[in-house]
Order: sequence, then structure tokens, then C-alpha cells
Amino acid sequence: MNFFCDANISLHLAHALHALSLPNGHSVIHLTDRFRADTADVIWVEALSKEGSWSVLTQDRAMARHPVEQEALRRSGLTVFMLARGWSSQKHWDKAAALVRWWPKIIEQAGLVIGGAAFEVPWGFTGKKRLKQLKL
Repeated sequence: MNFFCDANISLHLAHALHALSLPNGHSVIHLTDRFRADTADVIWVEALSKEGSWSVLTQDRAMARHPVEQEALRRSGLTVFMLARGWSSQKHWDKAAALVRWWPKIIEQAGLVIGGAAFEVPWGFTGKKRLKQLKL
């Protein structure tokens, strides 16, 4: 599986997830590995959509509310994982540890979806450890 981290995810965290995912045959890239840092969301969403087989990790909650970006995501067929609001106030190392903990669940969910969907990744990793499906 291929995962794409947008500009709201640390480049270093994306590369760490890539290294951790390689033994299982998964690839993780950051926006800046393929596009300019200032590339509009709609541009990379359309590019990845044409290639197929991509899942997106973002912390950009506004992406799902902005009408143009929301429509691009809806049409794209991409599977999107949005970090819940609680992630934004966390420190770098805490965020890295939590995302590594969630990563196997994200990979599993990405493998179950055909044709795209959106999920919210909660900050806490307690209880049922489920991702909440979002409506785009």
C-alpha cells in the first residue's frame, strides 16, 4: 500500500513511518517528496487519484470543510485518514509515538477499503481502538 502525508504531517515522521513500513511492503511519502511545499491540495489529490492505490494522512481538518477540496476528495477515490483535533496540541515526540501506535490499525483499515473513504484517527489509543468513519 502507498501512503501520502500532506504538509501538515512532519516530513521526518513520514520518513520514519516509511522505514517502519518497508518490511511489510508499504510505502510512505511526504508531500515534499513529490511536489513543491506550496502545492495546492486539489493538485496533489487529483494527481494521486489518477495513479490510484493511495491513502492520505493529514492533520488538515479544514480540508474536509473547504468545498473545493472536499469535492476533490469525494471524487478522488482516495482513502483519507484525518488526525482528530486533539493531535494539533501535542508535542512532536508524543505525536510520533501515538501515530506509530495507530499505524498498524491505519494500514489494516486502508486494506479493507475499495473506492475511497475518510476516517478520523482519535488522539487516544484506549477503549475499542476504532477509527471513526467521516462523511466528506
